[in-house]
This record gives sequence, C-alpha cells and structure tokens, in this order.
Amino acid sequence: MMLTVESGVDLQPFNSMAIKARAEHLVRVQSDAQLRQALELARASGWPVTLLGGGSNVVLAGDVAGLVVVMCSRGRRVLARESRGVLIEAEAGENWHQLVCWTLDLGLAGLENLSLIPGTAGAAPVQNIGAYGVEVRELFDSLDALDRETGEIRSFSLQECAFAYRDSLFKRAAGRYVILRIRLCLQSRPCLRVDYAPLAAAWQATGLTRADARVVAELVMSIRRSKLPDPALIPNAGSFFKNPLVSARVADELAARFPTMPQFPQDGGEVKLAAGWLIDQAGWKGFRDGPVGVHREQALVLVNPGGGTGAQVLGLADKIRQDVLQRYGVLLEQEPPVVGG
Repeated sequence: MMLTVESGVDLQPFNSMAIKARAEHLVRVQSDAQLRQALELARASGWPVTLLGGGSNVVLAGDVAGLVVVMCSRGRRVLARESRGVLIEAEAGENWHQLVCWTLDLGLAGLENLSLIPGTAGAAPVQNIGAYGVEVRELFDSLDALDRETGEIRSFSLQECAFAYRDSLFKRAAGRYVILRIRLCLQSRPCLRVDYAPLAAAWQATGLTRADARVVAELVMSIRRSKLPDPALIPNAGSFFKNPLVSARVADELAARFPTMPQFPQDGGEVKLAAGWLIDQAGWKGFRDGPVGVHREQALVLVNPGGGTGAQVLGLADKIRQDVLQRYGVLLEQEPPVVGG
C-alpha cells in the first residue's frame, strides 16, 4: 500500500490536550513496510521525524517541522499457551484499553488494573505505564522495534528494555527505536492485585471472595472516571508529573515537617512521594490560569478546557514545579514529553 503524505495537518485531533499545532507533513503507517517507506522519505527529504501513537502523553509546544509519523498498525493475537502463562501479541497502533478489554473477553487476567489508560500498545512500554499497583513491565515478555540507526528490526527482552518507574530504554533513547509490536504474558487464573487503598476498599465493598479480573477492571474504571477527566470532555494528558523519588534521609526530614505527607518506601531504599498531594497541599487544585488549569478533582492533571497553547500549559507546569520546590525542596519531573515549537 502506497503512503499518503499530507501537508499542513492540524494536530489538534492527534493530541489529547487538544493543543492547536500543525504538522509540516504527516503520514499514517499501518505496517512495517510503510514505516520503512516513511522513514526513507524523511531521510531523502531531509525532514526530522516525530512519532505519534495515541497522542495521550505529549505536549505540543508549537508546530512540528518535518514528518509526523502516526502509528496506525492493528492486530492482536494469542501466540502460545505455556506453563508460565498465555502469551499475547499486539501491534503498536492498537488502542490500549481495547486491548485490555479483549484480554478480559478471552478470560485472561493481568491487565485489569491498567484498564482505561489512554494511548496505544506501542506507547505502553515507553512510559512503562502503571496504575493501581501494577506496571506493564510485570506482564511484559518482549517487543519488536525498528532501530533507526541500523535499519534492523530486533526483539527486546524484559531485561533489555531497562524498565524503571515511568521510564525505559525507549524513553531514554527517544527517537532511535520505533516499537512495532509488543508481547505480554497473562494468566488464565487471576491473581488479583487490589492492595491500592481505593481499589482495596472498592473490592471489599463487593463482598466477593473469588478472584474476578473483570470485576476488578470495572472497579478500576469507576475509580478512574471519578478522579480523572475524560480527555474527550476536558482535554488533558493524564498525570502531568511523576511521583518523585527521594532518599530515606530526605523522606525522614519531610515526615518531621509534614506528618500527614504520604510516603511509599521502595526497593533499594528510596521513598516515593505523591506528587498529587504536594501540588494539592500547595493550593493548586482547581487553579485556572487563563485557558489552562489544574483539574478540580486531581491536582496531578493539568487541563486545557479553553483551547490554550502548549506554551501556556508548560508555563503553568513551571509555576507549579517552582512552587513545590520552594515549599518542600522536591523537584517535580514532567511526565509527558514536549514536541514541536
């Protein structure tokens, strides 16, 4: 299938923050072959390349020069049923939540805590997406990616992906690899993870004693809808800041100053703090700065209900970052990458 190259494309429909910006050129690729064609076109034309999946975890700082490549590949399949679990594969352009629902329909468990996360399957490993006590690396088997430096397609194991909290090799080497498809190992018999406080309370309220992955998925979706705005109604990019990790010494000092501050000890001795709590306690929840603001129910989410620019979103983020740093001595790290401008 031949590539269709569009020029001067409005990117507002391609990003969940609904920021207005234009792509100099844009292609939608549906196969490995089309991706190679797009990259060769960009090389021959001298265009920089920007990759987009679902656009749910990105901030457009302005127009995007060169070629925007939108991953639209589709396909999901069961590869094998093994003693360690059921191996599934999904193409990079598959909608993540629809993939989760498909696995539940097959009677497979593991992804239920990751229900309703926006984005695509190919983007999930980049951020090592996680929610309600589960990260995608815990279900991960391997993936295929195109190495733009060598032109080769290679498979990456769990260890080679170098996953960390909201991080991976693919995020650290941004632009080098294009994820083509991912493989996850799920279970036929659910082993539920409901230790996250709101989810634990919701599960207990059901009165169920038998593990049921679909029920957990429904509870997760209900909690997410009660706390997080639907991007289709209130433009946003999900959690805007990572939960910061600090040393045990810093955590002890903060606990002495702020006894109610939530703290979560991690393997390795570090302590995770709740970025949403820091922002909320600093008084930013529900704050409005012209067309952009902070969600009234979740301080971790910046929203763009008034059609603001990327510069306005980033300006508000910087104000929050500096205020939290001044109050608590903790520097917040932005989660969505910045593109364009």
